[in-house]
Amino acid sequence: MKFNLHPELPILLVDDEESWLCSLELMLARQAGLNHTISCSDSCMVMDILAQQEFTLMLLDFTMPKLSAEELLPMIARDYPDLPVIILTGRDHVDTAVTCMKLGAADYFIKTEDELRLLNGIQRILHLREVEKENSLLKSGLLAAELKQPELFTEIISQSAAMEAIFHYVEAVAGGNQPVLIRGESGTGKELIVNALHKGGRHNEPLLAINVAGIDEETFADTLFGHERGAYPGADKARKGLIDKAAGGTLFLDEIGSLSEVSQLKLLRVLQDGEFFPVGSDRPRRSRARFVVATNQDLKKLVQEGRFRSDLYYRLKVHQLEIPPLRDRLDDVPLLLDHFLEQAAEEFNKKKPTPPAELAVLLQTYHYPGNVRELKSMVYDAVSQHRQRKISMDAFKKAMGRTAEMTSDLLSGDLPQVQFGEQLPTLKQTVSQLLLEAMKRTRGNQTMMATMLGLSRPALSKRLKKMREGDES
Repeated sequence: MKFNLHPELPILLVDDEESWLCSLELMLARQAGLNHTISCSDSCMVMDILAQQEFTLMLLDFTMPKLSAEELLPMIARDYPDLPVIILTGRDHVDTAVTCMKLGAADYFIKTEDELRLLNGIQRILHLREVEKENSLLKSGLLAAELKQPELFTEIISQSAAMEAIFHYVEAVAGGNQPVLIRGESGTGKELIVNALHKGGRHNEPLLAINVAGIDEETFADTLFGHERGAYPGADKARKGLIDKAAGGTLFLDEIGSLSEVSQLKLLRVLQDGEFFPVGSDRPRRSRARFVVATNQDLKKLVQEGRFRSDLYYRLKVHQLEIPPLRDRLDDVPLLLDHFLEQAAEEFNKKKPTPPAELAVLLQTYHYPGNVRELKSMVYDAVSQHRQRKISMDAFKKAMGRTAEMTSDLLSGDLPQVQFGEQLPTLKQTVSQLLLEAMKRTRGNQTMMATMLGLSRPALSKRLKKMREGDES
């Protein structure tokens, strides 16, 4: 019985020489980790076998008794047009190759040629099949009206349309094998997205994570690839690396933008060739882990600056998503506040406090440079100090005012600069627009408006009265 079969759907090997089939099967398993194969030595059985189950790929001998490849190829193309077929032959004839390609073969190799060429051809077709499958899943997932596995996202508290779009994307690509690049500011919850990706496709397999920031080349290679006994002084026994330990599962590399140039090249080779060498070994090992990487940096900009390899960037961005900062989904603040109040109360062994009605409004006026993580810290700090039935707003105001940028961030933040046309607005028009915008953001809460605009409550009331009377000046 075979365990950890690869690829997911088997490869069908067809040749009338059983000894050749046996050696081909062993070569694929040993050299490429392709251990999910089914062999057939009778070409008359091929169509029956194809009717019984689905295959990833077929390797077909060109010259066989009974039914030849020239006879089989049209039948396979007619009934199974999506099944790629590689022709293997002992003859190096151009006309044979041309005939096979016209009949629908995906590729053509000479049996006596270098095994590496055949393996590269197989890996190329498997990669294309994988990308096609994931694109199909992605398309169907993004078009779906509702999530098929909402339980994957129970740890992520959100009612934001932007986050829901991310959930659909995650659900669509979770079952694939291609790398996933996650970008988002610090504190946005990238690790929660990684967990959802893993649960959606590999929940029974290991999920391993490493922060690669500041790791030197030697430590990176030893950690990911492992080492052989005697590979370096102190290596008294062999050790598996994270890629081996995460086989069949997910390997999460955080802070990928901080990876050194040498380590970038080593990672590229794993993603490109699907294999790696443990430190001190000259025998390659196949990578069976799905790579997920995350960064709070702009990798495209790093590529333009020459600080990140462009070839690695394009390998990593097969699937990519960006988590919006909390300031762009402020409607989630009341939900997160309630969630963190409950969590903090449980941790501090207290009864969940009741928040004042104004608290959620106050928190929605903040810029959150530390995102969800910062809001969580605010709530936990406030609950730790909480003594009354209602939680005080003082701790929150203190936390929000601690970064002297509160007022300026609330008024500007990442919002576009005010644009003036050729005709400047009057002071009356400008003040009115500013008051209306503050009213909109605070849902009419005048205490919050006064805080936001840096006015006293009486001064704000006076301004609003003048605006209503059309006498703002």
